[in-house]
Amino acid sequence: MKIFIGADHRGFELKKKIKEFLIKRGMDVKDMGTDEKKSCDYPLIGYKVAQEVAKSSDHRGILICMTGIGQTITANKVKGAYAALCYNKQAAKLSRQHNNANVLVLSAKFTKKSDVPGIIKTWLETPFESGRHQRRVDQIKKIEKDCL
Repeated sequence: MKIFIGADHRGFELKKKIKEFLIKRGMDVKDMGTDEKKSCDYPLIGYKVAQEVAKSSDHRGILICMTGIGQTITANKVKGAYAALCYNKQAAKLSRQHNNANVLVLSAKFTKKSDVPGIIKTWLETPFESGRHQRRVDQIKKIEKDCL
């Protein structure tokens, strides 16, 4: 699994810590920016990460901005990217089990820093349940096909 990670200036510090966490666990991580604390536009970074994730079912993405809302909106504009803003492990687990989310979005402001490793671990290790959830995911994909 390849993980694409990106953050704006507000998520830069958290992104650095997440990247270290993932690399220490042997993950293949590609940093899509930003590379500094200087103010930047989150949509450009969210778009790059979402594009890469959408290329393969073996790709995942992690995005960070101040609230996580902007990155979620941006990533969900890319066909094949399914972003979920998760503030805790339960949301991360359900985003994978029920929605098959392939982009995890975190808030640099509202997510407890001590919770981040657990959220990421849960999100990466939780499989999609399929079953009754597949029907709903297929409906989302149909909407996506019709609109995007």
